[in-house]
Amino acid sequence: MKIILLGYMGSGKTTIGFQLAKKLYLDFTDLDEYIEKKEGKTISDIFADKGEIYFRKIEHTYLKQFISENNSYVLSLGGGTPCYSGNIDMIINQTKIQTIYLQASIATIYERLYENSSKRPLLATLTKEGLTEYIAKHLFERGIYYEKAKYRISINSKSIEAIVAEIRILLH
Repeated sequence: MKIILLGYMGSGKTTIGFQLAKKLYLDFTDLDEYIEKKEGKTISDIFADKGEIYFRKIEHTYLKQFISENNSYVLSLGGGTPCYSGNIDMIINQTKIQTIYLQASIATIYERLYENSSKRPLLATLTKEGLTEYIAKHLFERGIYYEKAKYRISINSKSIEAIVAEIRILLH
């Protein structure tokens, strides 16, 4: 089974992906962590040293590599991954991959990101008001990519266990 989780940053892709993989006895990979291992640098350092355009290029390369080299997994994508380099079309055109959009409200994402915004390169300089506006703008722009996923699950006010259970029901 091949499962790819997508959604905005803070939607729980990594946390839910890890738990889902455990329940399904599959390997779990976070694409950002995969990239960090391959590059020997953190995502923040890659952004700082070479910029977002470079990052998006290598992100596409490593995504393609991961999909072609692995047969069974749960993979969580970065929030922007589906929106660049034709990534979402590459993923959905492969019939054996189950894509799931973890959909969160602006308020849910804000709550999750505000405390840790300094750890995320694209958010580090934003004020409280700026963060809300940033999230709203991105969700609007990225929605057309996220909506291409085969399944959509609202994660607002749900426990990790409830979300994992809902995904398992969808997939069986």
